[in-house]
Amino acid sequence: MDLEAVRTAVGAVQDPELHRSLSDLGMVREIEAVSDDTVRVQVALTVPGCPLKDQLTADVTAAATSVAGVEVVTVDFTSMTDAERTGVVQKVRGEDNIREVTIGKPGSKTRVIGVSSGKGGVGKSTVTVNLGVALARQGKRVGIIDADVWGFSVPKMLGIDRQPVVLDEMLLPPEAYGVTVMSMDYFVGDDQPVIWRGPMLHKAIEQFLVDVHWDEPDYLLIDMPPGTGDVAISLSQFLPRAETIVVTTPQPTAERVAARAGLMAEKVNQKVIGVVENMSWFTGDDGKRYPIFGEGGGQGLADKLEVDLLAQIPLLPNLREGADAGQPVVVVDPEGEAAAAFERLAAELDARGPRLRTHPELVITN
Repeated sequence: MDLEAVRTAVGAVQDPELHRSLSDLGMVREIEAVSDDTVRVQVALTVPGCPLKDQLTADVTAAATSVAGVEVVTVDFTSMTDAERTGVVQKVRGEDNIREVTIGKPGSKTRVIGVSSGKGGVGKSTVTVNLGVALARQGKRVGIIDADVWGFSVPKMLGIDRQPVVLDEMLLPPEAYGVTVMSMDYFVGDDQPVIWRGPMLHKAIEQFLVDVHWDEPDYLLIDMPPGTGDVAISLSQFLPRAETIVVTTPQPTAERVAARAGLMAEKVNQKVIGVVENMSWFTGDDGKRYPIFGEGGGQGLADKLEVDLLAQIPLLPNLREGADAGQPVVVVDPEGEAAAAFERLAAELDARGPRLRTHPELVITN
């Protein structure tokens, strides 16, 4: 067999967390022929307890067996030294390893969208999760910051049950259904409340933006806490180019409260893209729509904020069941009524484009 061809094929495999080739990261170590049709491959993991070792094994095996004559692949692992890990971080972040908020800034391709509401209980996190997965299913690279630091729920809704991997001071966020997620959920016990004042919340949000390796996704969705408090203010400072979607229900009371979130976004110069009305109706077995929470709240809020009503999401049992089971409805029931609404929302959002476009390839010189 051609061992050099095996090395090339294995080297082209991408690390599932860093999204760089194994060759580029220096992770391919030994490749040797064990017999006429069997090859042994050794890969150096960035951390000893890499949670995606099984996926890496499968990807390396598939790459090696694509080479003529290779029938059996044995994959074993070693770990990088501290110096090698530091080199990987420098390669990913750049030699200067600048620790500041760069995502969403001029030159960044990432479109930052906050998903807000005036109060809790309107399904803001459900909208964020299913919108993120719908965008990923349409070929976009998506990240989510679960910024609801008191009521974090996004990892559970996506079925994520592991913590981020730490490389030096860089965090690699877990991924599910094509969406990477950072949340307080990873750092707080199951029944432990977050009792923090403004400065601590500000610092936590900053770390989510600075220390996490987001790797320039197409979209970064921010699941905002309800209302207009400290976290919302901090995010407006860190991400002044962000846009906002406001989530409400058809109920007039929810509409009036949600208006405050939209008006705050305007005050800090963040464009409100539009309104999403959740729990719009329940479709019975008779095919008839029943407006359980009333009608008109979404359109009324859109009119008040002078934006469009982007989507109406029906109230369905599988939407709630999917959130509880860590299986978003757009995945488990892709042909259903709710999934279709989220797919249309994702397509509409992408079609509208960002408020400001950046072109990092254009450089002004003297």
